[in-house]
Amino acid sequence: MNTADTRDAEANNPTNGDPHPRRQRSSIPTFIFISLVLYVLTDRGTEDSVLRNQYQEALESLNHQLGNYSAWLNGTESNFTLPTADTNLTPLVESFMTFGPELVPETSSYYSNLTGFWRGDIRFYNLTDLPVPSDGEVVPEWYHLAKDFVAGANMTNMTEVAERIGPWNWTASNKLAISVGDKLVYPEKATGYANVSQEIAMIHGKIDFSDPDSSDEFRLDFDGVHFVKNGSIYAFAESNSRPSDIRVLPSLIPEQRINETAHVIAAEMTSRIAKLKEKISSGKIDTDSDDDDSPKSGCSFLFFGQVDPTDVPQDLMKELEDEIDEPTGITTVPRPPMKMNGVVVSKNCGMLYVLKDINGLKSERLYRKITSYAGFSTIVNFILLVLFTRQTSRSGSATGLARVSRYPFLAQSLIDAVAFVGHITLGILAEGRPAISVLAPAGLSCILFVQEAQFAVLIGQIQAPEDVETAIRPTPPPAPTTPATTTEPSASNGNDNDDSDETTPLNRPNEPAPPAAVPPTTPPTIPPHQQSFFRFLIHHIRTDPTARLWTIISFFLIVVFRIVVMLSLPLLFIGSLYAFLWIVQIYRAVRRGRTSGLSAEYLIGTTLGRLYFLLYFLACPKNVLDIEPRPWVYLIALIMIIQVIVLLLQDIFGPSFFLPGRVGTIDSYDYHPPMPLPDPESPEQSLGDCAICMDAILVDPSLRDDKKSEGGGILGKHRLWGQGARKTYSLAPCHHLFHTACLERWLAIKNICPQCRRPLPPL
Repeated sequence: MNTADTRDAEANNPTNGDPHPRRQRSSIPTFIFISLVLYVLTDRGTEDSVLRNQYQEALESLNHQLGNYSAWLNGTESNFTLPTADTNLTPLVESFMTFGPELVPETSSYYSNLTGFWRGDIRFYNLTDLPVPSDGEVVPEWYHLAKDFVAGANMTNMTEVAERIGPWNWTASNKLAISVGDKLVYPEKATGYANVSQEIAMIHGKIDFSDPDSSDEFRLDFDGVHFVKNGSIYAFAESNSRPSDIRVLPSLIPEQRINETAHVIAAEMTSRIAKLKEKISSGKIDTDSDDDDSPKSGCSFLFFGQVDPTDVPQDLMKELEDEIDEPTGITTVPRPPMKMNGVVVSKNCGMLYVLKDINGLKSERLYRKITSYAGFSTIVNFILLVLFTRQTSRSGSATGLARVSRYPFLAQSLIDAVAFVGHITLGILAEGRPAISVLAPAGLSCILFVQEAQFAVLIGQIQAPEDVETAIRPTPPPAPTTPATTTEPSASNGNDNDDSDETTPLNRPNEPAPPAAVPPTTPPTIPPHQQSFFRFLIHHIRTDPTARLWTIISFFLIVVFRIVVMLSLPLLFIGSLYAFLWIVQIYRAVRRGRTSGLSAEYLIGTTLGRLYFLLYFLACPKNVLDIEPRPWVYLIALIMIIQVIVLLLQDIFGPSFFLPGRVGTIDSYDYHPPMPLPDPESPEQSLGDCAICMDAILVDPSLRDDKKSEGGGILGKHRLWGQGARKTYSLAPCHHLFHTACLERWLAIKNICPQCRRPLPPL
């Protein structure tokens, strides 16, 4: 048996040389282990059991509260007692707002359903530290009401006050957002509350205070009642960690409306109990936690609101609201604006906010607005995708990829990643059909993100040889001053095999051969078994352009997903991407001395499509996300337009047309240096063989250019090749000679030398 057979036998014998052979590990235990881990990670049985117990406890508590409340309503013995109303509260609130009267139905009306989103400015008052009026200034009456109102609260112990107030900066809040759910209570006759008033609706929702400096928000949950006839709102507002007791709501309203309000609240509690029982019996346990990252506070607030009346008769207003809720296509009266004034006050923290002209938008109208936006966004994203596909088909060759910069496509991929996350978030927040409609632009944004990132990676792979540093950078040989002779294989020596690895295109006697290609110097590498994983990862990212690019994309995506909740940082991030979208492409065109290779169709269309989203969200005051206009967005738009104009002018006047002469001069490599002609008496008029097609590079005798030497004589057989013939050959920096046509076809595929694999400059 020979050595190879012995080696193969040893390789095929698992017990050779090992008295205790290692058994191959079965895949079944691994599969079972992975399945167990997945089961533990996905099993929600314990969590559902805990939530079910919490639901049961909440149900028992509601039943107990309703029993005491019903006994109090019936005048029997009960543990419930309605708190005494503060006599200073109503006069203090009416110092900043006026509760509306009932209107004449034939001439005016209120909006009966306030479900929607309300936003506006607020003004803060610290009731415990009111400014001292100057001499001669009339002291407002509410000064004394405010002092009497907070006199009963424990405001002397500053430690307790600071704990109740919490970390939120109440004085900095100047904006307010309210999401409202407004509904009438329709209990069944079997509940005993069949005759509840249909003029009082239960209202609930969330109040968000915003800090303009930090873009943080503080949220309050409120529950209250809405008097439909006069548009007044009375509600309790508490931090989400302190649920409110709706049974004490009658203590806030006028005395003549307490009885009917109390019955509406009892019916609402009955309805909540029925819904909770249905959830428990059906097993539809809500596993979503209500906890959020907003600051917590021990301040208890009261919310009072008054809807502004309209000049629309009540019957026409009902027709309008019915059409908004369920569109049928009928013509209605013009939609009047929804406005509201209000007061949010806290006794135990001594704070008061005044709400002036809060603008409202009905939920149905907002959802239609989201649907319209989704339609336009889908069209714009589809146009961007078509333009990108057409551009990639134009720049699909190695020559085209060498001309474009990867960073504009990388920036656009990050913008589309933000758009994808934003549209998905908007779809989650919007319910029903709007949530489905925003999936179309979200899907197109995802496709754009993936394809642009892949195209950026492809450009990086093609342009990777540009980053390779070599120890020696050979230059094209100078024009020879001695006659050139061609060496051909001799038929007499009988040796047809050439031992040399490479045939130089030009052999000149008495001159040294061109310098041999020296491989790039690389630092010594540490064996993989001696490297830590972190060091190996860093080395791989530094040396592999593809890994480096994907690391950059991943990092930015992590940042994007992290900051998408914080509004100010994404705006700054996206604004920076927009502002410098085409700058790198302009720089590359100047540095390489070649035009961008981007078509005017792609540049103009992509810029206009990107500006649509930028101007919609940062210039339109009524966008779907309710982002306030930013004045600097117009500067970014102007910068983008200027960049596109510069790129278009580079195609006409040259890449460095806007630079001074000395700065704008680009030292480009000349592939057609003057070359000495072969001896006219040689059998084959050739400079050598092409390194690509291996055919001879022949000299056309008709293109010889007879020139006189400096001494006045004719060069004769030392004549140089003429300018026209010079275009037929190309000499690379590594001294490999090609047909120009062959090299052009090669560079359309790769931009490296086909022999030594060194990067080649543009031809």
